[in-house]
Amino acid sequence: MRVAIAGAGSVGRSIASELLENGHQVLLIDRDPGAIKPERIEAAEWVQADACEVSSLEEAGLQTCDVVISCTGDDKVNLVVSLLAKTEFAVDRVVGRVNDPRNEWLFNDSWGVDVAVSTPRILAALVEEAVTVGDLVRLFTLRQGQANLVEVTLPPNTAMAGRPVRDLRLPRDAALVTILRGGRVIVPSPDEPVEAGDELLFVASPDVEDDVRRALL
Repeated sequence: MRVAIAGAGSVGRSIASELLENGHQVLLIDRDPGAIKPERIEAAEWVQADACEVSSLEEAGLQTCDVVISCTGDDKVNLVVSLLAKTEFAVDRVVGRVNDPRNEWLFNDSWGVDVAVSTPRILAALVEEAVTVGDLVRLFTLRQGQANLVEVTLPPNTAMAGRPVRDLRLPRDAALVTILRGGRVIVPSPDEPVEAGDELLFVASPDVEDDVRRALL
């Protein structure tokens, strides 16, 4: 897979390193000459260009990319790059970095964003996940808010303790994807019993999240 990353700062370089280790081709784009440091990530392609200009993106070969990640420190730039990637170059998958949570509502398909990644929201969710038992915690938003990855840690007094997964009365638009128990990741077969303290991860539409929580307590 060929991936273009707009923004060669610490975040962009870290993403590039991970993708390269997983066997993908990476193109790093930044307009700041000081950010262009091929000696740090030799396997990546480096282009000094303004990612907000169509001609620059065309010269960089954005039309050959399967994924574009717009991860500069400026939300305005990330939105423009996302829109150009989707509308001018028909990139299949566009990921936009949200720096200011107040701008998160803009990062949707109207601006060409398939997946919005908000670091403040993710950190807040991880903090909540670490201290909350019995409450539903939203970890990640999928498909522009049509579904969420949510987590519920079963409290000690849960009525579900010892009962198999098949007994969960989940709403229609929710699915249990995994159970975290201690250091184990458990595939939730129908016969698998759940226990107090289990962390249950679901994919659910926003309007049934309360129903998911009620089904477990």
